[in-house]
Amino acid sequence: MKGDYYHTKESVQEYIQLAKNVNGKALIEQLKKVLAPRSDLLELGSGPGTDWEILSRSFHVTGSDHSSEFLDHLKTTHPTGEFFELDATTLTTEEQFDGIYSNKVLHHLSDNQLKDSVKRQHKILNPDGIICHSFWKGEGDEVFKGMFVNYHTQEDLHNLFDPYFEIISIHPYMEFEDGDSLLLIGRKKG
Repeated sequence: MKGDYYHTKESVQEYIQLAKNVNGKALIEQLKKVLAPRSDLLELGSGPGTDWEILSRSFHVTGSDHSSEFLDHLKTTHPTGEFFELDATTLTTEEQFDGIYSNKVLHHLSDNQLKDSVKRQHKILNPDGIICHSFWKGEGDEVFKGMFVNYHTQEDLHNLFDPYFEIISIHPYMEFEDGDSLLLIGRKKG
């Protein structure tokens, strides 16, 4: 559903420029309150690597992306980092993690794909594993620059994640406009 936007050199370079002043530092501060330092963390959709850099100061981070163009960029700019190609829906990996983080990545999934992702996240997390994900707040979906964007409400997210995760918090925050985004933090059940 993502389209081709993140899969060409031109669009990846455009995105890196557009996002150069945007990072998830405030979100990561929330994650640090519930995930122990040096925990094994999987970042979904590492993109330009901005959040990966911040995360790696506190955690042992494995970065991932579904775009080979972003992976090439990440491996070039962070040669000592660990990165691999990973689809956020299927999460095909045998590795286990203490936490999973994404910043505005899972909104590229349809509702059914997100349900599948949530199930897989549960499976690849260690007991009491933590998730921390941000989403655009709203209803419905759209295609923007060839990218599928699926908006969510607090209730939607609660219903999707609650069967597998104890919801620690779901709250709105501002990325560009007051309350335009949602941050979800949860702990693996059973």
